[in-house]
Amino acid sequence: MEITKDTTLGDILDNYKNAKEVLTNFGMHCFSCPMSRMETVEEAGMVHGIDVDFMVKKLKEELK
Repeated sequence: MEITKDTTLGDILDNYKNAKEVLTNFGMHCFSCPMSRMETVEEAGMVHGIDVDFMVKKLKEELK
């Protein structure tokens, strides 16, 4: 699975066993919220004040 700014957090969580840990390191903690699973990486980055390109790069590096 390729991670892009349009990938949903739900897809990332479903496809990578260490996704919660990596996303938590970005300050994201509300995985039980159904709405968060539908957010894209871009939307989540904007909400949390994270540069989206940096976030995509780090996700690709850490979620192998």
